[in-house]
Amino acid sequence: MGGDLADVRLWASELNAVHERFVHRFSRSEPRESALACMRGLIAPLQRKNGWTLAEEAGHAGPDRIHRMLNRIDWDADEVLDDVRRYVVDNLGDPGAVLIVDDTGCLKKGVRSAGVQRQYSDTAGRTENCQIGVFLAYAAPGGRTLIDRRLYLPTSWTDDRERCRRAGIDDTVVFETKVAMAKAMVRRAIADRIPFRWVTADAAYGFSKSWRSELEQADVFHVMATTLHDTVVTRWAIDHPVHDLFLGLPRQKWKRRSCRDGAHGRRIYDWARVEVRPWHRPDRRHWVIARRSVARPQEFSYYIAYCPAETTLDELIRIAGSRWAIEECFQSAKQECGLDDYQVRRYPGWHRHMTLAMAAHACLAVLRARHLDLDTRATSSL
Repeated sequence: MGGDLADVRLWASELNAVHERFVHRFSRSEPRESALACMRGLIAPLQRKNGWTLAEEAGHAGPDRIHRMLNRIDWDADEVLDDVRRYVVDNLGDPGAVLIVDDTGCLKKGVRSAGVQRQYSDTAGRTENCQIGVFLAYAAPGGRTLIDRRLYLPTSWTDDRERCRRAGIDDTVVFETKVAMAKAMVRRAIADRIPFRWVTADAAYGFSKSWRSELEQADVFHVMATTLHDTVVTRWAIDHPVHDLFLGLPRQKWKRRSCRDGAHGRRIYDWARVEVRPWHRPDRRHWVIARRSVARPQEFSYYIAYCPAETTLDELIRIAGSRWAIEECFQSAKQECGLDDYQVRRYPGWHRHMTLAMAAHACLAVLRARHLDLDTRATSSL
């Protein structure tokens, strides 16, 4: 959003509207006011968004009030997130939306922050001391934002219950794979009747046959990236390598298409699909999709899709490309809403910070959607 007075008033008013959605979750006035002050600071153009800078932005004498709200005062971050998610649905909800799963890293020093260890961080592009959060994004025609989050706890943590207790991790919290977290978040979206049509994820999640099977059993349409080592059921074999399906495929089966616009223009690839599991119900189809680099034709990526029988290749390409919306959410939430700029160490504090940062990001996403809608109406009236 712009930086003039009108814009400041606009996002301040919308933040108040988001805050009103969950103000009843706090039993006292101080944490209610601190939550709003925290969100205002997270969305403000501050170079750093830590306890001191947020307190200064709020006019507090020090960071104690915001620290208490994040770390010590009793409130349920999942209940607040339910309210934020409903705000997103009320403003951006669309039956054709896509749910996208991915994880992102937040670099951290020391060994006391919940879930921290040396592990691969997409932020750094290498193995670093960091925390990993698994997130669910909602991508609709009107806008995109994050609607769920879970902190990944490696076994180095869950196998050490005393260390967990010191970080505020309850004894009931056990090890879960990132895929298990992804399953739980999508199940929650279904249970909450979030309107969507598709689920997509990168190969770290899409490679899971059990998750693909669960989505199919629920009749949830999906386009999941996978690896060349994955196998599928075909007419010829129960475990047929996906890579082999495209060897010697006629040239006319490949279609040159763009799946999305990148920083350097449209991303053009050659695409083809092969149907598998042909004996399934007549109104549904299973496809393996290959994406081949135009400049380096030896480079392939693969996707597995479950969808209505009439779904075109172009539609499947669009869903595969929509996975990048969550990367854009991570980038904007970190740059504009302080998603990764926090000083909480405890497990509940992480989820509370993420929830408020996601609420701030949802506010911006809704404001942008309204702005684009006004621009579209103005253009169409010319």
